[in-house]
Amino acid sequence: MNATFVQNNMALKTTQAIAGTSPSSVELTSLFGNYTRLRTRTEALVMTLSAEDMVVQSMPDASPIKWHLAHTTWFFETFLLAEHLPNYKVFNPDYGYLFNSYYETLGPRQPRAQRGLLSRPPLEDIMRYRHYVDEHIETLMQSVVLNGVENLIFLGLAHEEQHQELMLMDILHLFAQSPLKPAYDVKWPTVAKSNTDGFQRFEGGLVKIGGDGSAFTFDNELPRHSVWVHPFSISKRLVTNGEWLAFMVDGGYRLPEFWLSDGWTKICTEGWKAPMYWELGNDEKQEWQQMTLRGLEPIDVDAPVTHISYYEADAFAHWADARLPTEVEWETAAQADELEQVDNVVWQWTQSAYSPYSGYRTAPSAVGEYNGKFMSGQMVLRGGASVTPGGHTRPTYRNFFRPEQRWMFSGLRLARDLTMEESLLSFPNATDFTSSEFAIDVIAGLSADKKSLSPKYFYDEAGSDLFEEICLLDEYYPTRTETALLSQIAAEIACDIPVDAVLVEFGSGASDKTRLILDAAPHISVYIPIDISVDALNKATASMKKDYPKLLVEPLTHDFTNAIELPAIAQRQRKIGFFPGSTIGNFTKTEAIQFLCSVRQLLGDEALLIVGADMVKDEATLLAAYNDAADVTAQFNKNLLIRINRELDGDFDLESFDHQAEWNSEHARIEMYLISRSDQIVQAAGQSFAFKAGERLHTENSHKFTSESFMNLAAQAGWAVKREWVSAAPQFAVYSLAVSL
Repeated sequence: MNATFVQNNMALKTTQAIAGTSPSSVELTSLFGNYTRLRTRTEALVMTLSAEDMVVQSMPDASPIKWHLAHTTWFFETFLLAEHLPNYKVFNPDYGYLFNSYYETLGPRQPRAQRGLLSRPPLEDIMRYRHYVDEHIETLMQSVVLNGVENLIFLGLAHEEQHQELMLMDILHLFAQSPLKPAYDVKWPTVAKSNTDGFQRFEGGLVKIGGDGSAFTFDNELPRHSVWVHPFSISKRLVTNGEWLAFMVDGGYRLPEFWLSDGWTKICTEGWKAPMYWELGNDEKQEWQQMTLRGLEPIDVDAPVTHISYYEADAFAHWADARLPTEVEWETAAQADELEQVDNVVWQWTQSAYSPYSGYRTAPSAVGEYNGKFMSGQMVLRGGASVTPGGHTRPTYRNFFRPEQRWMFSGLRLARDLTMEESLLSFPNATDFTSSEFAIDVIAGLSADKKSLSPKYFYDEAGSDLFEEICLLDEYYPTRTETALLSQIAAEIACDIPVDAVLVEFGSGASDKTRLILDAAPHISVYIPIDISVDALNKATASMKKDYPKLLVEPLTHDFTNAIELPAIAQRQRKIGFFPGSTIGNFTKTEAIQFLCSVRQLLGDEALLIVGADMVKDEATLLAAYNDAADVTAQFNKNLLIRINRELDGDFDLESFDHQAEWNSEHARIEMYLISRSDQIVQAAGQSFAFKAGERLHTENSHKFTSESFMNLAAQAGWAVKREWVSAAPQFAVYSLAVSL
């Protein structure tokens, strides 16, 4: 997909240039490849349309397809070629008037509602225009130094992706006006459905939202900032057509008590009786049908409802005794991987008005008109739709439309408040333990519909010792395989480490593998081991100071998944990150990207990051590694319950739970659980938690990778794979990552 530029090339804070950057020829080749794929896909989307299809404007909010083809080309010509390619000659000076969209600083333009009157220039000229600009973009990208222009290229790519979605929206609206109800593509994919039900609870508190500047974002996603969120719950899935039909049958479009005043006025004046593109069939059954890109179809009651306005979404939420989520709640839930149908079905209305974040600044020049000027009278939608190019969106993405608009692919999910009384009833004695992050996470994890705890809590003193014992087991291949591989490649790694570098290790444990790097690179001057276990860190630090007397060891007792500040001695020196053991596999995809982004910010743009990653392999080998014959892994898993009993006044009976590890092929990960043997009530942190017989407490994921999946993960966080080493079977990989500028 063309959208991979978002994943493979983004390491930019805004559309502002990074002065002095000089992309390599490989990076420029990759960038131009993404540009070419993008432009090719745009033309592929209109391949089946006739010239007549492409000139018609079905309503003022829509644009002719021919105009989209020209406007996206005008964007690259105006913001890139005319400004940054010496001696560039514009294709046609009149096109600035014809195909400017809303950029006031660039002069007058054809009125939006009259774009359909542009029968000239003909389509052949527009296609020549596209190819003319493409040729000159290639010339621009062959420049020795782009001087930050690549940032505008990224913006242009994202802009054209948005228009790819708009084109499909406008085609559907156009075809829906035809009595013939033509199909755009009879094989267009149907949307993802969900069998999940219920709401996911969030206890609220101080959360961070917005882009962190480590990857491409639009300026309206910045800056990242803290927001207080009250307790809430949010539906795991989207509202369906079947539920919407129930709303209609119950008088949803006839009863004003569900509607905002402006919304009620709108449905009365427009005569709305159903979502856009719904119509009653002409046969005897008079059943509802829906116009789609596949043509006119019977309503699928299990599919998510789409093409609804904010007013309709809000009215349905009131009818359902719920509300729309705020965009902060939506982003919090999406970042936690707790939602289904997030970004590939429909954009989801929130109750948040589109306004700037605190600290937002409009970019200088005409580029600043891209988002900021629309921050009035619009509502925020989150997620992504079936017509959104793959990879275009992210959890922080802020789409926006006017509340009455509904030709876009828009739907909703519901949210509800958790009252203070509900919170206190759920956790009446929580105040006795709220000074402990462990207690707070245990309360939240054991109260969730699907109980889970973070694997970081495995590593008290006993847990760390048990893990060291696991690493010596015959079945547990990762440690010995990675150690053997590091022994073979340590000299190669050392060649990339500059003199007096600082080695920063995340989750250092016993620091055993670190010795291989230090022995191969004695020119490392400072070692900063970071670990959550005080006992393990103290023991390892004492040993390292004894064995490497010339090395300055500066330990940090810290949860490395949270914000870290390195000692002052590390600030001016090149830093090398070390993250062995495939601990990266314990994160969800979103968490892994966030962690890698934070590491990049911590270590700086000249850093290297050495990462160990376990590879996908046969299921028998994987399961044996986490279900060892001596039950050491079971003891390690159950030690989490021992820790809860000791630190949080718990009364878990270890004999009432079984250890279980299983392979999830869909997500390419080992999942570890503690399974309740019977119905039981357990006390911890002053609370009571019910377990049903067979209910599972999820304690760890261990994702396994392919070369492609790891490279994609790294790229989404702004890292490029510099080197890859893969062991013989059972395969384990070590990657050297460099910051992707």
